[in-house]
Amino acid sequence: MKQRPGYSEDARQLVHIAMGGFALLLRVLNWWQAVVLAATAVGFNMWLLRRFTHGRLHRPSELSSAIAPGNVFYPTAILILLLLIPQRPDIVAAAWGILAAGDGAATLIGRRVRGPRIPWNRDKSVAGTVAFFVFGSAAASFLAWWCRPAIVPPPYEWFSLGAPIVAALAAAAVETLPIKLDDNLSVPTSAAAILWGLSLVSEDLVFSVLNTAGQTVPLALIVNLAVAGAGYAGRTVSASGAVAGAIIGAIIFIFTGWQGWVLLLAAFASATVTSRMGMQRKTKLGIAEDRGGRRGAGNAIANTGIAAGAAAMAALTYAHDAALIAFAAALTAGASDTIASEIGKAWGRRTWLILPLRRVKPGTSGALSLEGTAAGLAGAIALAALAVALDLVPAKALLPVVAGATIGSFVESGLGATLEAPGILNNDALNFINTAVAAYAALLVIGAT
Repeated sequence: MKQRPGYSEDARQLVHIAMGGFALLLRVLNWWQAVVLAATAVGFNMWLLRRFTHGRLHRPSELSSAIAPGNVFYPTAILILLLLIPQRPDIVAAAWGILAAGDGAATLIGRRVRGPRIPWNRDKSVAGTVAFFVFGSAAASFLAWWCRPAIVPPPYEWFSLGAPIVAALAAAAVETLPIKLDDNLSVPTSAAAILWGLSLVSEDLVFSVLNTAGQTVPLALIVNLAVAGAGYAGRTVSASGAVAGAIIGAIIFIFTGWQGWVLLLAAFASATVTSRMGMQRKTKLGIAEDRGGRRGAGNAIANTGIAAGAAAMAALTYAHDAALIAFAAALTAGASDTIASEIGKAWGRRTWLILPLRRVKPGTSGALSLEGTAAGLAGAIALAALAVALDLVPAKALLPVVAGATIGSFVESGLGATLEAPGILNNDALNFINTAVAAYAALLVIGAT
């Protein structure tokens, strides 16, 4: 990017990092004061920052627009977190620290240290990602510890010091995704989501799981390595997909038992079978899955990552029943969406976008067909019924799980129609959002939130 006189990327990133210092105030400010401060920052960055700095903190590409998205999204993300989790300023502060120190250090060091690039995103460097994790986790742990006295009762000390490290690792991975969604939004929200989930973990339940790990872990590893190997040999998954699938499968087996693992296997099998249907027509139209339908690590994480997290929460928190409903809804959503998409590609006669409403050719991102939608709904009902039969969820959860999966699918279609073509989101990100929305929607429908 050509720089103009007076502009400095280093200065921009140093200011980005320095603004994280305001997170220290979350220990002494009450909630409404913090909200006012964040809202004021949004307004200042939107209307006054360019005037006060004479545009020196605006990249050349931002000068042609009335608002510089990155500068505005930074405080907006903090404001959103304050509104979503008003009782946990320590989580907001830790996520803020990851955004400020982690993201800023990644740019400063990534621009200076030559070395290998991230395989799935050549615009990102390994050095920058390592810097993100190191500096982000250090800042987040300190800020979580600093704000700990503001929480009544104070969170576990292990949470304040250890959970931010896990959140920084997850946020560093999110930062490497090959999408154009602004890091100032994706980094803090993903970090806060991880921190919120870990804040629910009970030490007693952790020790209970550890006491039985000697029996469950070996079996989980053997079963999932065997299935992953068979999947790779059968050309249904790539090498990375086999590794990621084995890890996720083991997590689900350990935390939900064989019942949860059977539901996972059924979801994977239904998606795999429908991907192979109508292959001649898909190939002719140029809309067949890449790599001959083999699923990679990104696909595995996108479709089952939320389910794996919900499985862990079912065993490690006291929200056991709600977590299992979220688990079933996430798996159902990922599989039923694939069923709908693949059946629609194979046999859909007319495909439509819902945003805006217009007819498009098969395979268009976000497109829906009557045949595919019906198949996806049937798949959702079948998988939800299996979850009930396996005694993972009660019978009253069947309709909420189906409703959650359906809502997630429509949200994904809307986002795919509007945000995938410009590269703001990719297919894996859309699948992840689909399963997350489905899990939350199912809980809303059944009244478990």
